[in-house]
Amino acid sequence: MSLASSRRADTPPHLGDPALLAALTLASAAVARLDAATALHPLLPALLHRTRLDAARRQAAADGHLIDPWHLAAALEGLPLRAMRDSERIMDAGAIQDAARLALDYHGWLAAPDEDAEEEIRAALAALEGQRPYGVPLLDAAWGAWCWLERGGTRPPLRAALVRRWGAVGVLRAPLPLTGAAALGPDQPWDPPLWIPAFLRAVAAEAGTALDLLIEMERRWLAARAAVAAGRRSTSRAPAAVDLLAAVPLVSATTLAAALGMSVKAACAILDELVRLEVAVEVTHRHSRRLFGLAGLAPLRQAAAPPRRPLPGRGRGRPREVPAAVEVPPEILAPAPPPRAGPLERRAFDYGDLEAAMQAVDAAIRKTRAGLARLARSGSADADAAGGGDPACPTDRSPR
Repeated sequence: MSLASSRRADTPPHLGDPALLAALTLASAAVARLDAATALHPLLPALLHRTRLDAARRQAAADGHLIDPWHLAAALEGLPLRAMRDSERIMDAGAIQDAARLALDYHGWLAAPDEDAEEEIRAALAALEGQRPYGVPLLDAAWGAWCWLERGGTRPPLRAALVRRWGAVGVLRAPLPLTGAAALGPDQPWDPPLWIPAFLRAVAAEAGTALDLLIEMERRWLAARAAVAAGRRSTSRAPAAVDLLAAVPLVSATTLAAALGMSVKAACAILDELVRLEVAVEVTHRHSRRLFGLAGLAPLRQAAAPPRRPLPGRGRGRPREVPAAVEVPPEILAPAPPPRAGPLERRAFDYGDLEAAMQAVDAAIRKTRAGLARLARSGSADADAAGGGDPACPTDRSPR
């Protein structure tokens, strides 16, 4: 370590720096709002799952491995990577496989670290606890993170340690993955007076994204539950299927069947019915291995759309000019979102199926991680064996 680096590591930025104070104010407010909204919220397990996957994806991107969030969700459900090539994304199937494997490895650090990882996380947590120059939890953690990395510590245990540190000092009651991943991107400054505010701004952005996701999940979930509950028997499994769709970005009939203890054929019937009710959308447009998402929370429907085919009778040449569209007010283009639910509305629903859904999701992640590891060892580029897959549940459309 150079003398200049040694001096920097011994002297944290001055608390009176306006940029530092502004970033601290922003992060403190964003984290406080998130903590207040998630405390005792019934959808917290689902939010944890979604935010951990998104955090792992952001962390992989900061480390130079880009993966589309919906490619990652599709990989978890066993969609073969050759099927992803139709989406014309920026990476080939092999690169997607590598990025997915790295993202799931990062997810393991956050959700279920093994014994070796646990030891490294404890070391990073001890390093964070030993750095308290400000007496302000967010600032102390930021400075501790900089010192850990400056002295050669690695990123994955630090990120997991930060999540635990937030809980230990009372910043967050839930283990939400606020790790400031964007502050470690290749274009970020490393001098502490610049990096620490960047880290705090990244934490604030992650907190804001998580809060927005929770609000949207709650709205969509309650609307879907109300739509499927009308006129059904008490033994219907459709409400439980809605719970699983709220918990995960994408779901296959195989995962739904495992979560609800039913046959794949019955799970297919439920998913098709939810599509007819416009509660769910099919996102893959495939004959088999179909994946579904909760309406309003599944943008892969556009990202994974099949290639456009020429219109019958249309010749070659440039497309004909289309007259400029008349400007339409935004309130006409998109309906207003349903109002946010209150505690009494949330209490009207049974959340018992959510726990079983999350167990099925965790099992799918473990299976996918093991499958990707096997593929890496064998050097195969095909991801058919990486997840559960869904060869059943065919549509009445011809194969694409």
